[in-house]
Amino acid sequence: MIVFTYPGQGSQHPEMGTPWQDHPSWELVEEASEVAQIDLGRLLTDADADELRDTRNAQLATFVLSMLILDAVERLGVDSAGHAGHSLGEYSALAASGALDFTDAVALVAERGTAMGAAIEESPGTMAAVLGLEDEQVETACHEAGDGVWVANYNAPRQVVVAGTSDAVKAAGQAARGLGAKKVASLEVAGAFHTPLMAPAR
Repeated sequence: MIVFTYPGQGSQHPEMGTPWQDHPSWELVEEASEVAQIDLGRLLTDADADELRDTRNAQLATFVLSMLILDAVERLGVDSAGHAGHSLGEYSALAASGALDFTDAVALVAERGTAMGAAIEESPGTMAAVLGLEDEQVETACHEAGDGVWVANYNAPRQVVVAGTSDAVKAAGQAARGLGAKKVASLEVAGAFHTPLMAPAR
């Protein structure tokens, strides 16, 4: 049984679409560009890391590339039993399963990016992955850091993401290291997603 999973923000990187430019599935990039009124082909091939970090760009680029790769795999005759996604990847999974039409999903992801971008302008923040601690220890690190930082994602055993204001996330990272964290890694995102700082996006 094959199940496809789809990533969220933070997985994007410059030139991630370049290997796909000559593939027949690239037509999805052109279709999405028309819907979103943005040159996604340029974002996927020429944008630098800072431009891609902007949530408005990161969400569309990540979603559309996920759909392109899915289309390419399906052209090979590979069938899937199910789809799942992480954060933004949930929208990819909904589109992949047919629950959302592709063009509707593009429009929805674009609107989501715009709303979250506005929230970031109002309440800037960041995220970091903490590796090597139990969930409760990461929660303790956030508590020790004070206000402005929360556990955002329980990704896997001993891999938890925290998010909040830049200073608070830094303090939580220091507290986590003091508790024995193996690594605290900043994520390539523009805001404190999955926290109360995103409330204005609702």
